[in-house]
Amino acid sequence: MSAFAEPTEDLTLGEAEKIALQNHPKIRAAIHLAAAAEARVTESRSAYFPFLYGSLTGVEAETNSRVAAGSLNNPIVYDRYANGISLNQLVTDFGRTHELVKSSNSHAQAQRENVVASRADVLLEVDRAFFSVLRAQAVLTVAEQTVKDRQLISDQVRELQKNKIKSELDVSFVNVALEQAQLLLIQAQNDLQASFADLSVALGFADRRTFHLSEEPLPPAPPVDVNVLIQQALSHRPELISERLEADSAQSYTLAQRDLWFPTVSAFATAGLVPVGQEPLAPRYAAAGININIPLFNGFLFGSLRAEANSQAEAQRQNVRDLQNRITRDVMTAWLSAVSSYRRLEVTDQLLKQANQALDLAQSRYGLGLSSVVELSQAQLNQTQAQIEQASAKYDFSARTSALNYQLGNLR
Repeated sequence: MSAFAEPTEDLTLGEAEKIALQNHPKIRAAIHLAAAAEARVTESRSAYFPFLYGSLTGVEAETNSRVAAGSLNNPIVYDRYANGISLNQLVTDFGRTHELVKSSNSHAQAQRENVVASRADVLLEVDRAFFSVLRAQAVLTVAEQTVKDRQLISDQVRELQKNKIKSELDVSFVNVALEQAQLLLIQAQNDLQASFADLSVALGFADRRTFHLSEEPLPPAPPVDVNVLIQQALSHRPELISERLEADSAQSYTLAQRDLWFPTVSAFATAGLVPVGQEPLAPRYAAAGININIPLFNGFLFGSLRAEANSQAEAQRQNVRDLQNRITRDVMTAWLSAVSSYRRLEVTDQLLKQANQALDLAQSRYGLGLSSVVELSQAQLNQTQAQIEQASAKYDFSARTSALNYQLGNLR
């Protein structure tokens, strides 16, 4: 551990989650995407408001000039300078803008749910990394104690061998056990540093940081009825809510594409001054009117746009079904894992108790010369494995409970 920076900060799970929610780039990206979707709502709604713009025009033309090419009419062009304003207001497009606004609203709501989903993803990763560090620290503690215990036994056997009480074979066996413990220690040290690297990324940091992590109480036992959990997940999972809203958005967009075939009615008005101009031009002008555009033929464009939108909407509905099926599977899997981890808690406690008793007996028998060093080494190995299993069990249960809460939509 001396090759790495020592922990300098205390950190609880709640503090880690708070840091990640404030700092993680994935959440920030989701927030920006939601803001972009909100802007698109305003873009769609802008069609309800008048379009007002000003114009400044100056023209110098040859005498009796008319635009003769490029159009059917030939309007005369006068020398002039004029300024004015023009207004264009959509009166009705028979519901197309309304559907576009609905589609944008649903998409914006879906993006807001994606922010919630991103928060849940980050919280799950923080919880997983946090408990992974605690587990690695517990395993490191076991490895350090194992090296210490086996070093002591190795020293004792060496002394006994010097006094011709034990053989070289006994020394070889205990030294092998000591080297195995040292290998375990090296691996445990590496796993701890890798876990700190995972935690740093989960917190949104670019560099690897180390912390003094606080122990967390064990969560309660998993619920018994998994069907209730599945129904809760189908109601609360933000990803599924987002997919449903996207399906609503796609359906509204389909209706908007259908409404392309309807006429659009617009009112327009313009007014201005002509301070400099040829004799036929009046010093001011004003006009207003109504325009109705009726689509007749456009090379099958509108039909193709509607067919595309219909296909996109159907694909979105199928995505919702697929996600519902996957959520049902994931909840079941997470629940089974949590239940299995909970059952492991008592079993690993009993396993360690039995392993400790077996090691005590093996040491006594070996000291009395009633058993071989092989029996002692096996008892040591069993105890080490039991200690690791017990140390891992409670952190695995905490991590899998967090995963179950994620699947239920409780991490937000």
